[in-house]
Amino acid sequence: MASLVDDINACSYLYPLELPSKKFVFKWVESRKPERYSSAAPLSPDARLRIVSERVDLIDNLIISVLIGPPNSQFLKSKDKSKWSAKDVADSVLSDKSALRITSTQRMAESSVLDTHSSEIDGEPYWYYEYLVRKSPTKTAQESNIYRHYITSTAERDGYLYSLNASTLSNKWDVMGPFLEKTVASFRLLPPTENYVPPYKDPWRFW
Repeated sequence: MASLVDDINACSYLYPLELPSKKFVFKWVESRKPERYSSAAPLSPDARLRIVSERVDLIDNLIISVLIGPPNSQFLKSKDKSKWSAKDVADSVLSDKSALRITSTQRMAESSVLDTHSSEIDGEPYWYYEYLVRKSPTKTAQESNIYRHYITSTAERDGYLYSLNASTLSNKWDVMGPFLEKTVASFRLLPPTENYVPPYKDPWRFW
């Protein structure tokens, strides 16, 4: 595993480099270098949820991305995050995730949540959830029984949700899933340094 530290968004995670037992090497490409929330690519028309960094392995159909967005008050009604359930956090993030111009209910209907749980790390709650996206994930995989399998860890800071999202095709989950689970379990919000740019800073900036 290698470590990625993002000073701009004050977070870190580990990601797999190789599987020595299988003589397998991951072919990661950094498709989005870490950037401030205000300039990051939006995932939905309302621009609430955005990808602030991403790395992909196109050969093996793997994606690891860091997403930031405000909580959706439709699901997270309390201001006290200690009262949030992992399922409600999952619904909040997934409702803002689709890039299509559809309602949040339709966005959630595209996804099937398999498992949710929460854990406390360094006094902060982290919510974990696993889900499938029913849409055909690639042009080469048109079969309706092949989905994208996601696992996500989310934490809250400064009124925003920070999520690490890792996914692969469902038919590769048995092999790749355990390594993506380790990646998601390693996600941490770090003490901010002078390089940290909070999401609420300069919301009008797009560069």
